[in-house]
Amino acid sequence: MSRRGSPSERSIYRRAFAEARPRAGLIALYFAIGLLASPLSLLTPVPIKIVADSVIGGQPPQGVLQGLSPDAVLAFAVFLTIGVALLRELQARGTELTRTYASEMLVLGFRARILRHAQRLSVLRHDRSGTADATYRIMWDASAISAIALDGVIPIVIATVTAASMLIVIWNLDPQLGMVSIAITPLLLLSTGRYRSLVRPRYRHVKQVESSALAAVQEQLTSLRVVKAFGQEEREHARFMSRAAEGVSARMRLAFSEGLFGVINKGIVALGTAGVLYLGALHVQSGVISLGDLLLILGYIALLYDPINTIASRVTRMQSSIASAERAFTLLDERPDVPESPYTIPLPRASGRIAFQHVSYRYGDGPLALDDVSFSIPAGSRVGVLGATGAGKTTLLSLLTRFADPTRGRILLDGNDIRDHRVADLRNQFGIVLQEPVLFGTTIAENIAYAREDATFDEIVEAARMASAHEFIAALPGGYDTDVGERGMSLSGGERQRISLARAFLKDAPILILDEPTSSVDASTEAAIIAAIDRLLEGRTCFLITHRRTATRDCDMWLELDHGRLVHRRTYRRPKGVGRARQSRDVSVMATVDG
Repeated sequence: MSRRGSPSERSIYRRAFAEARPRAGLIALYFAIGLLASPLSLLTPVPIKIVADSVIGGQPPQGVLQGLSPDAVLAFAVFLTIGVALLRELQARGTELTRTYASEMLVLGFRARILRHAQRLSVLRHDRSGTADATYRIMWDASAISAIALDGVIPIVIATVTAASMLIVIWNLDPQLGMVSIAITPLLLLSTGRYRSLVRPRYRHVKQVESSALAAVQEQLTSLRVVKAFGQEEREHARFMSRAAEGVSARMRLAFSEGLFGVINKGIVALGTAGVLYLGALHVQSGVISLGDLLLILGYIALLYDPINTIASRVTRMQSSIASAERAFTLLDERPDVPESPYTIPLPRASGRIAFQHVSYRYGDGPLALDDVSFSIPAGSRVGVLGATGAGKTTLLSLLTRFADPTRGRILLDGNDIRDHRVADLRNQFGIVLQEPVLFGTTIAENIAYAREDATFDEIVEAARMASAHEFIAALPGGYDTDVGERGMSLSGGERQRISLARAFLKDAPILILDEPTSSVDASTEAAIIAAIDRLLEGRTCFLITHRRTATRDCDMWLELDHGRLVHRRTYRRPKGVGRARQSRDVSVMATVDG
């Protein structure tokens, strides 16, 4: 860890390379093609030396050119220039294509891993923290894995090899010029180290500000009806502009710092080039080296300082990627509130027998949302969960479906602690119909089939019939292929609710949770929904969350909560032959238990 408590660069690099390991073959190919830049760079100034010495200067050609006429030497230099240029371009394109593919695969895999982990985090966590920040980390910060593994370390290694090769050549031609050319390196390292220590916190701040601006946009667009209804467009626009302006200011401060760093580095490089030019001219005049050698050295100096600049700029720009990777890894390091047990009991289909045993739960450091709640429910019971807003109704059923785990106590399903089952197997036992139904921006058929992706079209239609939804769906121009729009807003509230019920029919789960399913619809729609719910409940354990006692008239049991405590528990005892419809009219069969 660093002095400020954030992860060290070394630990972030180590984790990034571990994430990149599955693509090691692609990365190695990218590195190998990139290394070809070094010999090609060494060849680039050679034609200039050949022309200066053997064509213009009149020196006899050496090596493979020995014995050739000046015209032939010139022709060779021209073709060598063209050939090297073509090879460098092919190498650059090959490097870019390999890098692009490797980068996309790396980022895709890392994003998928973060998304899967975010899905494992509890709903309560996302309710507290919001989704915009997680979205930013998945879509933007995750790309840091590519920047670190491909755009950071590998170019630095390639640039180092290239710079070292050119320095060796310069040293062999003129050791004094070699000494002068590397004399500026300590200054570049000092400048880079100073800048790197300052810029990482600024990049981290930029990420936070941009995430905040994204949250403002997401809130406005998802709540657009409320914004328009209250005429608050200008207020929300001003809120976004305030956060966006803070981001602009932070980015400008970074741009100024980068510009200043660039000016300093360019000045240092210019100082080194001027020193080589001055001393090289004196060496040509004294006959130590030829003019062609000086031109070759100057060409190498230009190419030498380019990779040195690359190393310096990459090291500093990597601070943005390190800040992003740190944020992405922080999300990955969040421990799920609902851990998966390594030893699980198979759960193909539950009977629906449920028991809460001294269950308590608190959100963070707050007061208890549930306080020592105990009750038992036989399989196939209909249970009304009553209580005012904030009484703990939703928390009770969030624990039952393991959106969170109890702080104390345990919950049993068919006699087994629900924590002993796989989370996916457990949640597969529940069908949930919410007060505000959740639909996805796709077709009606796909929304119903969300409960079971292998469902046939006939099964989808049958589920819609059972939910009293087939008639209005068939009347739509697109029928079951009608796109419902974002969050299903092209349909009415009652239509969305019936599609949600059809989804529950299709899932055919043994336990149902109904959260105020008719509270936001008109009387005629409510009657159709209630009829569908009655069909849905047959043979299943059901929890009906409501604050209205009249809505629980057909229930077998009432659970009434107040400030997290179970204050009343009442059970209907039905005589033989008394159905639910008769029972709801004959209150004399009601007995009070523990209440």
